[in-house]
Amino acid sequence: MTTTPVPLVLAGARGHGRWHLANIRRLQHQGLVTLAGVCELNPLTDGELDMFAGEMPEQSADFGALLDSTGARAAVICTPIPTHTTLALTAAARGVHLLLEKPPAATWDDYARMTDGVREAGIACQVGFQSLGSHAVPAIKDLVRSGAIGTVRGIGAAGAWVRDDAYFRRAPWAGRRRMGGTDVVDGVLTNPLAHAVATALELAGPGTAEDVASIETELFRAHDIESDDTSCVRVTTTAGMPVTVAVTLCAEEAGEPYVIVHGDRGRITFWYKQDRVLVQRAGHGPEEAVHGRTDLLENLVGHLEHGTALLVPPERTGAFMRVLEAVRTAPEPTPLPDTAWHTRPADKGDGVRRIVQGIDGTVAASADTLTLFSELGASWARPSEVSTP
Repeated sequence: MTTTPVPLVLAGARGHGRWHLANIRRLQHQGLVTLAGVCELNPLTDGELDMFAGEMPEQSADFGALLDSTGARAAVICTPIPTHTTLALTAAARGVHLLLEKPPAATWDDYARMTDGVREAGIACQVGFQSLGSHAVPAIKDLVRSGAIGTVRGIGAAGAWVRDDAYFRRAPWAGRRRMGGTDVVDGVLTNPLAHAVATALELAGPGTAEDVASIETELFRAHDIESDDTSCVRVTTTAGMPVTVAVTLCAEEAGEPYVIVHGDRGRITFWYKQDRVLVQRAGHGPEEAVHGRTDLLENLVGHLEHGTALLVPPERTGAFMRVLEAVRTAPEPTPLPDTAWHTRPADKGDGVRRIVQGIDGTVAASADTLTLFSELGASWARPSEVSTP
């Protein structure tokens, strides 16, 4: 058991950072960590920190100074994507260990600088792909190794989410590919549904950059934004396995994203947000199980205190970063014609959301058949662009 809580700083405590605040409070209650500082451009109010009443953390907009003044041993970075590398290197220079939100960087070069800096500093760095903490991931790998579904022919993933126009106004960088010459890469594949990409790649192999042979991208947008909101990608691994991911933020109905492992004698479907696995194979009835999950910050603390292996070190996200780089350097997302989508009032508030006709079925068909939108015959899809890292 940990005898002294690990003091940590949270950089970026609004938006998704609120989830981290609540999780830190949970672990603080268990005696594993203590929130020593919060780094925000505008300090959190007492109301925003009410769960820490009586033990308020120090606050500052200067991340480095806050790490120094608090004596933090670890930090959680949940800030805009282009800031990840700079902040990670700031922490590394002080020997502060990291939980770095996904995606780990906005460009391959930034990712390489970050991983080099972390390695040279000798600090632990965990990348925040929470789905890779699911106990379902090793369970699926064990099933595949046992030959439960025969020879694996490919892996498909699908995500159909609903986001209204307010979603793209939530922050200055939302829906942007770049700002003032700085890469942002806030596309559906690289940010909101990045877990679909990372999880599919993880089930295809170790998830390292060296596993990627080629990448085909088809990027589209129904909303009036820079980035893509309806896209697909096909990664071919060095072993020749196809991995397709088809995702949208313009679904008719919101659905749970999933990954399918296709074998020649069955299939395994993994709803990664629910840790739920369905095995369908020849000669057996369907078998369903819900697995546990290890929290990534808790795993980082276990690594620091007891030498527990990190679940998502930076090198495990190399294949994902190859996909992000392919998306970043691909041609600008193609705006869908007005005839391809319609609007509906937002589910909450006064806004509207855009729905791409038939996209729910199209992303599912992609995961089922390991094919791209253009190969499925979508009238608005152009032939794929191929990017080979």
